[in-house]
Amino acid sequence: MTTVSQLPGDRAPGAPEPGLLKLAWPIFAEQSLHMLTGVVSTLMASRIGDNAVAGLGSAGQVLVIFLMGFNVLAVGASIATTHHLGLGDRDGARRLARGAVSTNLWLGALFSLVLAFTAPTLLRWAQLTPPLMVFALPFLQWMGGTLFLESMNYALCAVLRAHGHTREVMFVILAQNAVNAGLSFLLIFGIAGLPALGVIGIVIAAATSRLLACVALWILVNLRIGLRLRARDLVSIRLRDLRRLLALGFPAVLENISWFGAFMIITALTARMGERTLATQAYTMQIASIEMLACLSIGIGNEIIVGRLVGAGRFEEARVQCLANMRLGLVVTMGVACVFALIAPWVLRMFTADGQIVSLGRTLIVMGLLLEPGRSFNLILINALRASGDSRFPLAAGLISQWGIMLFGAWLLGTHFGLGLVGVWIALIADEWLRGLYMLQRWRRGRWLKHAKRMQALAAARDSLFDAHSQRLQSRSFT
Repeated sequence: MTTVSQLPGDRAPGAPEPGLLKLAWPIFAEQSLHMLTGVVSTLMASRIGDNAVAGLGSAGQVLVIFLMGFNVLAVGASIATTHHLGLGDRDGARRLARGAVSTNLWLGALFSLVLAFTAPTLLRWAQLTPPLMVFALPFLQWMGGTLFLESMNYALCAVLRAHGHTREVMFVILAQNAVNAGLSFLLIFGIAGLPALGVIGIVIAAATSRLLACVALWILVNLRIGLRLRARDLVSIRLRDLRRLLALGFPAVLENISWFGAFMIITALTARMGERTLATQAYTMQIASIEMLACLSIGIGNEIIVGRLVGAGRFEEARVQCLANMRLGLVVTMGVACVFALIAPWVLRMFTADGQIVSLGRTLIVMGLLLEPGRSFNLILINALRASGDSRFPLAAGLISQWGIMLFGAWLLGTHFGLGLVGVWIALIADEWLRGLYMLQRWRRGRWLKHAKRMQALAAARDSLFDAHSQRLQSRSFT
């Protein structure tokens, strides 16, 4: 029988860390599944009508804002857990996991309640017309009611990944997406004698798949890492742990929000260039999101490895390992970018038959040979800096570069000087490379070390207190 101390995710301090590829390939598969499911859902919604696609897309953007809130604690829990695992403090890792899951559960319940009452107002703010509201409102209200499930799923997945169980998470996500797609098909169109429910069918399918995924993830965290959530854990969350999770997770999420905010304004600028230009940007960004999946997976895997090494106090090994992983990421990214540059015309013709869109889109994808390496610097090194506890520097650099270089450069080159999307892409390249080189300089010069040592000390503090208490008890027993 496997005891808690012998669980597969546990390693003694100094033990070999899980390999990068072993961690990264399931994350790559998981991210690909998420993207594929979004495409399939859009295709099925398009059978209902264009208004359904537009309405659900707008409602989905509202949901993304709430989901970012769940990611704060998920990111914080993932990083802090790796520190404790690197130290060999399994109890501390489980304590943080319980705090993250409990807090996210309460946060999800609160967001579900908020959406139940504010969904109509939020959609009116988004300027949705009545024909679109018919689809968007029930979708947002019912999907909002399941946010508490998704909030727990975010935290549970983060905890499992931090313990190295990326493959198990991948299988759960695979099953969740299969159930979601299958039920959506049956319930949207009324297959096999079931009623044709349209948009409500999409909601039922998503809610069912989220519930099943939540159950599966709970079983996994119980079996793999011995995590059990007791009733008292829901009301006895340690504020010190919560502050620590927020300090690690909030800057990471705020940086993502900053990028999305700046890019939304760029999209508004692009829209003024014409519908064909806007469509070209949409198609090209969809392809770029596929190109970055491999590097994103390497970045998350690198974060897990660096976090464990920091927790174990193996700082030089963390520095060297991160740079090696970065070089691997660059090679993979350049390989993927070269492939897409070669097949760009054929890929674009899968989306559109417009020759001007294909021509401009091909130019942008070829420019991706410059864009993607810079992006790989950021995805890998920023995750490493976060894992070391140095999360505020990427945020500060992001705020300055995303708004001062990316957004201003897109307006200056694309609109003011009339370069259009080519000018926008030059601004994107400048932003990614500027931030990436800053991150590389900070990592090489070791300016993250003071943060890493503080994180390692925080993780070790509880063990030290426990050891001191044990020694006092032992000394009393001999007197």
